[in-house]
This record gives sequence, C-alpha cells and structure tokens, in this order.
Amino acid sequence: MQGLIHHVEIFVSDLKRSKEFWGWLLEELGYDVYQKWDKGQSWKLGETYLVFVQAEERFLDVPYHRSRVGLNHLAFHAASRAKVDELTLALTERNVTILYQDKHPFAGGKDYYAVFFEDPDRIKVELVAPQNCY
Repeated sequence: MQGLIHHVEIFVSDLKRSKEFWGWLLEELGYDVYQKWDKGQSWKLGETYLVFVQAEERFLDVPYHRSRVGLNHLAFHAASRAKVDELTLALTERNVTILYQDKHPFAGGKDYYAVFFEDPDRIKVELVAPQNCY
C-alpha cells in the first residue's frame, strides 16, 4: 500500500451543492459516505477517500480555475465504455457541463474512451474506461 493516495481534500464554494454533485457521482462509482460534519463530508472506496470542505467566506473572492497553480483535474477509472456512456447520459440529464463535446468520447485520443466534465466549482473531472474495453 505504500505510495497509494490516502485521501484528497478539496475546499469548495458551496458545500451543499458539492455534496449533491459528488455524492451522486462517487456513489455511482462505488464510494460510500465515510465522514460527515457541519463543514464537510467525505466518501471512501477501499483505503482511499475524498473530502469536501466548505471554504471560509474570506477565501471565496478568487474562484477556482484549473489553469492556475494547483489541482488541474481528478480522473476516475470506469468499469467499461458502457459505464462511461451511462454516466455521460446521467450527467447530461443533470445539466452538468460536458467538456470537449466535439471530440467526445475520444477527447483524450483515439484509444482513450472517456468523458470530461466539471463539478459545481468548475473542477475538471474525468471518467475513463479501461483500454481495449468495448
């Protein structure tokens, strides 16, 4: 287990909105609620968990942008291309911004089957199917 990510903690601008978005997505991917408190919540899969914490008001003046120093995006494994397609449809129905629509689902290259989208704070998220998985 040495070297595996233990957890990732992300400050968000609106915890309620982020819990709705991330809760649905992470539970679709097999995560379970792990911790809950007034200013945050986490979901866990195996030994890794993701934590979302409400940012303090004084730090909300500069919104997140993935091109600034810091996190660019989070990428998750999907079980199959069918799961990528299923979640793409569900994301669209939830009015989530799908990125690179003109190249979807091959925005990562001809052998890279994925959907790229944004969370409520515009953090880029990626769901990628295994290679050679049809």
